Amino acid sequence: MSLILNRRDLDFILYDVLRAEDLCKRAAFKDHTREVFDHVLDAAEKLANNEFYPIAKETDIKEPEFEDGNAVLPQSTHQAIKKMRDGGFFGAGFETEYGGLQLPYLITQGVSAFLSAANSGLYGYGMLTNAAANLLIAHADQEQIEKYVPPMVEGRFFGTMCLSEPQAGSSLADIRTRAEPQEDGTYRLFGNKMWISGGEHSLSENIVHLVLAKIPGSPAGVKGISLFIVPKYLVSPDGTLGPRNDVKLMGVNHKMGNRGVVNTALSFGDVDGAVGYLIGEPGAGLSYMFHMMNEARIAVGLSAATTAYSGYLHALEYSKDRRQGRSLNERDPSSEMIPIIEHGDVKRMLMQQKSYCEGGLALCLYGASLIDRFETEFDGEEKQRLHLLLEILTPIMKSWPSEFGLKANDQAIQVHGGYGYTREYPVERLYRDNRLNPIHEGTKGIQGIDLLGRKVSMKQGAALAVLEGELLSTINAAASHTEFAAQVEALRAAWIEVSSIARKMPELAAQHGRERALANASLFLDAFGHVIVAWIWLKQAIAISKADHPESFKQGKLAAFRYFFLYELPTIYPPCELVRSADATCVNAQEDWF
Repeated sequence: MSLILNRRDLDFILYDVLRAEDLCKRAAFKDHTREVFDHVLDAAEKLANNEFYPIAKETDIKEPEFEDGNAVLPQSTHQAIKKMRDGGFFGAGFETEYGGLQLPYLITQGVSAFLSAANSGLYGYGMLTNAAANLLIAHADQEQIEKYVPPMVEGRFFGTMCLSEPQAGSSLADIRTRAEPQEDGTYRLFGNKMWISGGEHSLSENIVHLVLAKIPGSPAGVKGISLFIVPKYLVSPDGTLGPRNDVKLMGVNHKMGNRGVVNTALSFGDVDGAVGYLIGEPGAGLSYMFHMMNEARIAVGLSAATTAYSGYLHALEYSKDRRQGRSLNERDPSSEMIPIIEHGDVKRMLMQQKSYCEGGLALCLYGASLIDRFETEFDGEEKQRLHLLLEILTPIMKSWPSEFGLKANDQAIQVHGGYGYTREYPVERLYRDNRLNPIHEGTKGIQGIDLLGRKVSMKQGAALAVLEGELLSTINAAASHTEFAAQVEALRAAWIEVSSIARKMPELAAQHGRERALANASLFLDAFGHVIVAWIWLKQAIAISKADHPESFKQGKLAAFRYFFLYELPTIYPPCELVRSADATCVNAQEDWF
């Protein structure tokens, strides 16, 4: 049994639920077939099993160290990244004109699922590089694209996103890094950046930092933020590397988990200023950076789901091997002990994990399929509809797997009992690895405010209406499945609950003020996410009823589906009532009360 990811489940989601083969009918992917997709996934599974997973414990114990101004990583990290580069995985999703394989994003996310489940830290280098290259393709000029994107696609240059500063984490309006314009059209950057993943290492020939900074004289707040390319080494017109730029590693942040990717504090311009190149227009930097951030948010959700998945598989294996106790119906103390998977409470914990990790994985892959459809759609009206769907689902795809994937890892430890919190078993590491995900790329609180305060009401509720249409379409498709009648009605009622609150938000904000109306936005985020995942589970239930899979796999899917609707979906109602009433218990609490 795989301890990384269930390949049958991945194939089921890709082909039976999301119909990945249909993407080959689109012009961008016409040269591909399912055989090609399977070959790529086979290679990714092999890389995950043979290179990433075997060193997961080492990259956790031997975390990156700060020595003589450099970040020192275990040699095994270099070897695994080289295998990833040699396998062409950095460029798998990029168009052929940049040296890529032009695979659908859905398939490359299948690749990422294996790699992130095996070693989420190492996966971070490729994720950041791909997201940075995609930002450049979308917003940089042709000269910048030609200089930086092909080496990133090859995996020779890596990418970073430099947003936060020591005094300004999520509050980007308060960044202080400045960019001084030069006569030759370049800029000199001065400032400090904090929490920069992949900010310094020797895994690649160069590092392409994408840095938010303010040009002197720019407007206050986010409207004054611009985006710059600041390479570790300057790049000559012929592509060769020039001198080291004025970017200095100030320190390595020692993290609770996810240590496979180095996290750094960087200083720009300690000597005479770090040379930077403006991307696009001044003042548009944050909007450009959101291109990378939104891709990273979906990747964070996927990493959270797959880290939970690996924890679940470890717990499942342990529960089958570990013998302890006897059936509650067995009164003979001399009888043989049973595998703990035969205990009802252990089965409940495993089912909870299964419903979370398989639901979260399907959610993130569904989001990837929307991106493929959006990028290859020519009809303007349909493209706008897909855009709205992605906008409203992105906070869910980032936050729901991060929150409930972590809960799955918590239950994986519980299944192991006392052994679970020791370092001899990987589930404690997986929990620590996943604890980062509710924080980075926008904390849970920020995602909640984004969803409830902006996304549900954007364009006069257009995004919410598009999502409602998709959900009702699935409900209608389930009409012929009478065995799902109870779940269909439960989903319909749950959607009415969350959508009515969403539509009431302008009224609540006008009546109570935005601060009070959004005080419990995180609670709404969880509730809304539960409804979306229930919808995803209904999609899976419909698909498994038609698919040709072993009976045990089918029954496992249906059991997790029923579990989610019985045990999880009903939990949305108390928090929804708190949001609907604009409860002020927490927001009105005074500082000295604590």
